[in-house]
Amino acid sequence: MGCVSTAVVQHKRQVLGIILLAFIINNLVGETCGKEIKVETMHERLLKMMALSNAFIALPGGFGTLEELFEMIS
Repeated sequence: MGCVSTAVVQHKRQVLGIILLAFIINNLVGETCGKEIKVETMHERLLKMMALSNAFIALPGGFGTLEELFEMIS
């Protein structure tokens, strides 16, 4: 995700990261580029993503990625 967001910013486009506080507290977040919104729960994250996004990209990941993708599709 970091490579994609960096490339987007380099091409003068906007990036919005919606990040769980637990990831920040446990240092599971890389360097941020663009705007960042911090949320407390996955449910809150998904709701914000749906409300604020025009498009979605799913990069290779695990079951959590699939869950988010299916939530966006439905």
